[in-house]
Amino acid sequence: MVERADINNVLSEIRNMRSQMMQNQRVEQDNDIRGRIDGPQRVEKSSETPSFGDMLSKAVGSVNELQQTSSDMRTAYDMGDPNVDITRVMIASEKASVSFEALTQVRNRVVKAYEDIMNMPV
Repeated sequence: MVERADINNVLSEIRNMRSQMMQNQRVEQDNDIRGRIDGPQRVEKSSETPSFGDMLSKAVGSVNELQQTSSDMRTAYDMGDPNVDITRVMIASEKASVSFEALTQVRNRVVKAYEDIMNMPV
């Protein structure tokens, strides 16, 4: 039999979570105010955000690695390696397939955005 959660218990949990979030927010605000009053505690190095080209090349590299792993596992399974079972091969194959599809969709959207920008009247 499925037990239903009592609505009062659920509401109580929501209220507790909300109060914890509000308390954490107050602590962060207090720390922020103290930082402005006392001055900076430490100087942090600004990290550069990666360029779109770098992010895209990392994504392509990641998809390539997944495809290579899938191919290697499939070859090992075909050769009769006892350490490689069919479920791991199929999971690796699906990961490679899904990642390739996602990369293809990103590429299509980038191309579409480029075409839209190029077709804008000046």
